[in-house]
Amino acid sequence: MSSCSINHSKEDVISKLESQKNFLPSDLYEKVKAYLQTDLPQQTLNEIFHLLKKYDLAGEAEQKERNEVLKTMLNG
Repeated sequence: MSSCSINHSKEDVISKLESQKNFLPSDLYEKVKAYLQTDLPQQTLNEIFHLLKKYDLAGEAEQKERNEVLKTMLNG
């Protein structure tokens, strides 16, 4: 993942999640959606945004890798 200096709002991250809903495993989508309802630091919001960004264009291996990072964050 490339890092970026733009801070993404919670609304931006939720919007990005919704735009990728059909491409994410449904259980992971639901968990991320619930996680975003909690109070999260800006760095976490940015990281989730970038994991979701262009998720639909990523290859299967890349998607699996991103899924694992998301799962790790949710369990953290």
